[in-house]
Order: sequence, then C-alpha cells, then structure tokens
Amino acid sequence: MNIMIASDIHGSAKYCGQMMEAFEREKAERLLLLGDLLYHGPRNDLPGEYDTKKTAAMLNAISDRVLCVRGNCDSEVDQLMLDFPIMAEYCLVFVGGRTVFATHGHIFNTATPPALKEGDILLHGHTHIPAWESFGKGNVYVNPGSVSIPKGDSRHSYIMLNDEVIIWKDLGGNIYHTLNL
Repeated sequence: MNIMIASDIHGSAKYCGQMMEAFEREKAERLLLLGDLLYHGPRNDLPGEYDTKKTAAMLNAISDRVLCVRGNCDSEVDQLMLDFPIMAEYCLVFVGGRTVFATHGHIFNTATPPALKEGDILLHGHTHIPAWESFGKGNVYVNPGSVSIPKGDSRHSYIMLNDEVIIWKDLGGNIYHTLNL
C-alpha cells in the first residue's frame, strides 16, 4: 500500500492545497494525518492563508481516503467540521510485516513510547521537525515534519510510506531523505 503521511496543517489553506496536489501527484491510496488539522494553536504564528473552513472542505473532499489521529490542537469543534474521525489518540498501520504506531506525539513519543515489538515504527508529528532515528530495542521513530509551520530549518514536508521504504519529500515532491525498511 502506498500511504502519504502528513502532520500539522494548522488551518493553512495554502499549504493544505499544496499537500492535496502532492497527494494526487503521488497517487497515494490513503492519506494518514497526524493531527493539528485546523487550529493554529496559541504558540504558533498564523500560517499562510489561514482559513479553517477552506482547509476542512479540501480534506472533506477525500474523506473516504483519510485516516487521522488527534493532535493537541484538535477538539470536538474541529470534529464537527470534518467528515472523517479525528479524535483517536493513535492508529495502527501494518506495513511490510511491521506495526506502525501512528500518533500525534504529545502523549506517545520516544520519551513515553507505547508498547512496541522489536522492529516496529513509532510515527508522530507534533514537533514540526522531520526525524528518522533508532530508539529503544530495535525500533525506529519517524516524523514527517509540518505541512504548514516547519521548524528547525526544515521544509514544508510529508512522507511516502510503502512496504519497503519511507521517503521524506517537500511539498514540491523533491526527495530529501530515504529510509529503507
């Protein structure tokens, strides 16, 4: 399965639109969103073209292909605007014989990890900084960075995931890191 993974849109219609273009370009079967979809949060500046209604409409247009977990800025009010569930703390995806534990990162992370089997992947956003690193007992932590508010000199980015590889790309589709599974 070819899955696109993105996080931290924070209500930016501009960057959500670019993400949607990438989703179509990648011909992904699913879009896995790691939370913080609509609200920008009190610690972040307003992202480019902040428009929660337009952002929700774009996401709702592909609601049958979206999987999502709740971010620390997502609430029941956000759920009312979206046609797909966003309130789960995590979801499990099975890829290439591994379990991918997908969450936002504010509850489960490398400091407070979920129960993982050796070789499993912890996937989360929240920090707005792309990451790929080993931790624990043979596990891998990956982070797609942020679609709209990248931090740490990173790019507006997402991940493509399939059974064999994880690929980090900027919203223009340029590859800047690859991790073979």
